[in-house]
Amino acid sequence: MVQINAALIFAFCLALVLFSLQNMEPATVHLVGSYTVNYPLAVELILAMGVGATLAWLFGIWNQFQRWLIARRELWRRDQKIAALEKDIEQYRQQPSLPSPVEETAH
Repeated sequence: MVQINAALIFAFCLALVLFSLQNMEPATVHLVGSYTVNYPLAVELILAMGVGATLAWLFGIWNQFQRWLIARRELWRRDQKIAALEKDIEQYRQQPSLPSPVEETAH
């Protein structure tokens, strides 16, 4: 799976670079208010890809952290259940055993 991911990322980056090299004319981007930037389209595309990749990475880390918290909570619940069951077993072991039923013999 790692090789497939690497191949997809490589192909996507190669396509971005080839597209960027063909689009070197300046483009104006209007940001907050009247603030504008005028850079080549290739630079703007690469910056946008970098911001998008960074946000996706941060979302992935957040998602893994949430799954870790859920797994930890589930593990804690299982540990509590195991401790309760072990306590029950110990209590049952300390109880006197019941007498076995007496078989009636026909006279």
